[in-house]
Amino acid sequence: MKVVNSAQLLLETQPHPLSISELLIRSTEIADYATENAAKIDQVGAFPGREFEQIAAAGLLSAPLDRRLGGHGLGIEASATRKLLQILKQFGHGNLAIGRIFEGHVNALQLIQTFGTQAQVEAYASDARDRHKIFGVWNAEANDGVKIIPLETGHYRLEGCKTFASGSGYVDRPFVNGTLPDGRWQMCIVPMDQVVTVSDPSWWQPSGMRATASYKVDFSGVELEASALIGQPDDYYRQPWLSVGVIRFAAVQLGGAEALFDETRKFLQGLGRTQDPYQAERLGKIAIALESGNLWLKGAAEFVAAYAPIFAGSPIVPHPQAEQLVAYANMVRSAIEQICMEVIQACERSVGTRGLLPPTPIERIIRDLTLYLRQPAFDAAFANVGHYVLTQQTAAERLWSYA
Repeated sequence: MKVVNSAQLLLETQPHPLSISELLIRSTEIADYATENAAKIDQVGAFPGREFEQIAAAGLLSAPLDRRLGGHGLGIEASATRKLLQILKQFGHGNLAIGRIFEGHVNALQLIQTFGTQAQVEAYASDARDRHKIFGVWNAEANDGVKIIPLETGHYRLEGCKTFASGSGYVDRPFVNGTLPDGRWQMCIVPMDQVVTVSDPSWWQPSGMRATASYKVDFSGVELEASALIGQPDDYYRQPWLSVGVIRFAAVQLGGAEALFDETRKFLQGLGRTQDPYQAERLGKIAIALESGNLWLKGAAEFVAAYAPIFAGSPIVPHPQAEQLVAYANMVRSAIEQICMEVIQACERSVGTRGLLPPTPIERIIRDLTLYLRQPAFDAAFANVGHYVLTQQTAAERLWSYA
């Protein structure tokens, strides 16, 4: 497989930075192109390269940076959360593979700006802003997971592998978190264009999300300077940052569900089934479910914006509503997953076997969305909400007040 660095893919940038309103328009245009191109890259080993060229040209790779760093604060400034979720939903509507990788990019830059030193923030901001580097978070692993071994030189050596490494061969600056000798979990960033790793494409044989190139990658032998380590041990698992981030992938998922709804309507309209009472009932239920999902995202954005000026607050200042924010984010994640599953089932029933055959995109969207919905700790998210409400004395109507 030929591996192309994103610096080769991302050819040019806009001469003048776009406003946030213009970014929303461009994200819709990119999503429209992604919709048309999705079937062509629905194969293992493919990657939405042209789409990420457009993302870079629009300035969206630097948009998650603080405004003082030349970005728009998407993902780090709490007041920009609503706009970020809109963009993520648009990308999910165009192609869930793009939404997945871009969400990882946003996540990585949020972690750097939250837990990194000023020097690290500035250096990695320059990578995203000036060199169009794509960031990601490769946290999943199996029994042969990554170990971070301190060396006498002050450097660190990595040993072991990551799985589900989305964007393998294209993501330039992934978080490759691993275990220190004392068992604690340490965040670190690997400059993929400066080291040698071994990817295993054969590991990735999925039913959906094929174009994410989520391979297994062996980092054994990679040496890093101390400046590659982000934050303190176990910072990655600190709350509320860990759980509140779920609203980002929930937005991508809801975008996929809306795309499925649009394609199902188009299919039924083409067959002249608009007067069928059973189809009308199903489509009505889907429309209600999707609007519910959008209200959940709106509520999440408002909660995050009211909670603190920066996303999930300051890591050095405890917040009295942290548990409430985590529980609310878990509600959003759980509700949108259920909504997406309801949409999948209703759409399958509406289009029947004929609608699940090419060239209709319905079957592909269902495959992608079904796989992407399988995020970790689903039951734990439900349980967290239950534990929180069981410990509260507040009346139901004020349980989620963030004033």
